[in-house]
Parts: sequence; C-alpha cells; structure tokens
Amino acid sequence: MSKVTVYFNGVSFEAELGQTILEAAMSHGIKIPTLCHMEKLVPSGACRICVVEVEGMRNLVPSCAYPISEGMVIRTHTPRVRRARKTIVELLLANHPDECLYCLRNGDCELQRLAQEFGIRERRYEGIKHTYAIDSSSVAIERDPNKCVLCGRCVRVCDEIQGVGAIDFVGRGFGSMVLPPFNTDLKDSDCVYCGQCVLACPTGALREKSALGNVWSAILDPQKKVLVQIAPAVRVSLAEELGVEPGTDITGKLISGLRRLGFDKVFDTNFAADVTVMEESSELVERIKNQGPLPLMSSCSPAWIKFVEHNYPEMIPNLSTCKSPQQMFGAIAKTYYAEKQGWHPRDIFVVSIMPCTAKKFEATRKEMGREGYHDVDAVLTTRELLRMFSTAGVEVMRLADGEFDHPLGESTGAAVIFGTTGGVAEAALRTAVYLITGSDAEKPEFQMVRGYKGIKEANITIGDITLKCAVVHGLSNARKVLEGKS
Repeated sequence: MSKVTVYFNGVSFEAELGQTILEAAMSHGIKIPTLCHMEKLVPSGACRICVVEVEGMRNLVPSCAYPISEGMVIRTHTPRVRRARKTIVELLLANHPDECLYCLRNGDCELQRLAQEFGIRERRYEGIKHTYAIDSSSVAIERDPNKCVLCGRCVRVCDEIQGVGAIDFVGRGFGSMVLPPFNTDLKDSDCVYCGQCVLACPTGALREKSALGNVWSAILDPQKKVLVQIAPAVRVSLAEELGVEPGTDITGKLISGLRRLGFDKVFDTNFAADVTVMEESSELVERIKNQGPLPLMSSCSPAWIKFVEHNYPEMIPNLSTCKSPQQMFGAIAKTYYAEKQGWHPRDIFVVSIMPCTAKKFEATRKEMGREGYHDVDAVLTTRELLRMFSTAGVEVMRLADGEFDHPLGESTGAAVIFGTTGGVAEAALRTAVYLITGSDAEKPEFQMVRGYKGIKEANITIGDITLKCAVVHGLSNARKVLEGKS
C-alpha cells in the first residue's frame, strides 16, 4: 500500500494510506482510548471517546473512523481532547448503576478503567436513570440493560462476525436500547448462545449465567460424587488469564487445583474427543457406503447445531447424530463408569469446564440424558473457574503437577488437535482413512484443512473414493457455505 507521512503530537511517522487515525497511532505505540472499537469490525465511531484534534478541522474527530491523509497533523492528548473524553465518560456514568463492588466485572470493566484513567472522582451530572428488568430467561447468558453503554460491540459481533443478528439497537436518543427483536426474551430469539457478545461487552451488561452455586453445593454434599472434565482450550485460556507465558502447559497444575477445590475425580475431555472421532468417522463411512444423507456436517459446537435448527431446518438430517465430547463424557460417566465404580447415576454430579457459553445450553437439552438424569449437570466457563480458585484461596501456579484419573483421563493425539481450528475435521479424516482402507494414512497430517482462513476446501482421496471437504470458521461463513455463496 502507499505510504504517507503524518504527524502525531509534533513527531512525524510513516503510515499506510487507508488506515484510520487510530490504526496509524496504534501501529506506532500511541495509545488512544476507545470503547466501541473492535479490530476487524466496521468502524462505527459510536462512543466518541477516541476523539482527537486534526489541524484544519473545527471539531474533534473520531480517530477510529477517520482516515489518514498525507501531511495530516494530529494531536491526541491536548487539554481540549482530554476534557471531551472525560465528559463523555462522566455522562455514561450518570446513567450507570452505582454497584461496581457487586458487579461481576469489577476490576475487569472497561468503563471502570476509563473512569480511573481520566481521574473521575465525583459525579458531576445528575439525571433520571433507566431501570430495566434483567433478562435471565436463557440458560447460558444474562442480559442487564441497565449496564449497557450502547457501544454497539455486541450488535456488530453478532451481525458481522456470526451472521446471526439476534440483537440490535431499538429506539432513539435517551430511549435507545440493545434488544432482541420485538423486545422478546433472549431465549425466544435467534440467539445461539455462542457467547461472542459476552466477550465483546466492555461492561457487565452481558455475562454468562453462573452455575457456581450448584457446583459448590454438589461439592459440599457428602452423598455426591463430583466429577469434572476439562476441555483442552480451557488450559490455554486459563494460562493467559493467570499471566503465564503463552504456550505454557499448566495442565498438571490445573488438575491439582481442581482437586484442591474438592472434586472427587478429574478427567480429560480429550478422552471423549477420541470417542467422538471414532463415532463420527464410522458415521461418515456408513453414510458413504449406504448412500446416507450427505454432506455430513460435523461440529462439537452446540451454537452451530442451534444455528442450523433455527435457520436451515431442512439441513438437520445432514448433521452428525453424534453427541459432542462434553456430552459423550457425561453419558459414559453416568453409565459405564458408574457401573464400574458401583455408583448410582443420581449420586454422580458431572461438571464441565468449557470455553463456550453455548455448552451451558447444550447440557440442558432434553435429549442429553436418560432416565431423568442429565449427562452433564453443570458447565463452568474459564472465568467461573478462576472465581472458584479465588474464592477457595487456591494459587494454581504454586501447586505441584497432578495427573488425570483413569481411565477417563487418557487420550490420543487425535483428541488433542480438537483444540485448533479444523482439528475435528482432520481427526475424523485420519480415522476415516483407516476405516475405509484398513491402514493408516501415509501422511497423517491434512494441512489443507488447517489455519484461520474463514472457509477452507479440499479434495481428499481415500482408496478409490474422493471426499470433498470444507472446514468453516465462524457462523457467518457457515451461512455462505450453506447458501452456496462461498
């Protein structure tokens, strides 16, 4: 791209033509605060906290949405700019609940951080505050409109990234809100509970529905055998939250930490992932041989399943009939493992530590259990697990490494690659090669289905059969594939 020279606070920098002021500033280590901006999303300029002075412009301009040009002179932290930013935050706080000490996001709230950054120590603006009912209708996500700052990040992630559009802006001016269509409850909307809106929310307006109370009660119940399974992705995200260098393996310390919390058995979801590989590969081979519904659509994401059920019900026969690893583990724990241990299923409480809020919804589906028992009784996110460690005073990184319990703690390399994009497809393909030909693939790595490209396609020859595969990243890309627009 073409290079231009711009001036930030009197210093010249080289930037790429087409960048916004914010992007150019960030590329040179110049921090400009913002609330509505998210990388890779269309700029909205909604919050105006990122305003800067541009020489020749009468008004302050939003740096996240204003493109740079040759010779542009920009001032990012003048008294006028700082006053404007502080006033905007003060106005947001004027209509915000005064309950920081009780809020789930206390200490991890972007609005709170901005208030500290701008030195806000008193309320300068008083006025009528909104009082809205909290939407706790869904089993996975809670919505508190009182804490919404109308940044629009959740709306844009849901629409631009996921292609679901379950929430949007409603009303104008002081009456503006972010709501599901027709002001319905979240459980009655098209929401697939993927949790991307929760990750995008800068405050506590969107949060996972906590299962901590039920888990603590089960742990303290002497009649309960409390089993916990850990998804592979959790180990990475937990390490990041604990400030450990990315890539550090903390599985052993996590196992010890879970035992300190009082869990009776600690197992690896990778065990059930291996079972999933075998089941889905067998299903693929069976459909090929018996001309069953193809293509076979596989995913361990309950958000994907719900997306198809809502938007493409005619494609339901193409979904794999296999449960996800989470649910397979729960089913095995309350049947095979319970029988081997001499335990009754009613005395077993299965907890999952998962990276996705949709897993909470999946565990409650009526088909996920038998004889009145759910396969999985409670699902915790990484954030909830961290709160458990904090409550119990467990310092994970100071513990000695532990080992998974057996036999549901053993796994193979096929299960491990579930944690990467395209891993499920690659593991299934490896096993399909063996089931069709009777021998392992000469080159077990299917590089063509790896990576972060939104849609990856490949033709794979297995014996005298050519499989046409597609690996899709993100629900908006899934929509393109299902509608033939990829």
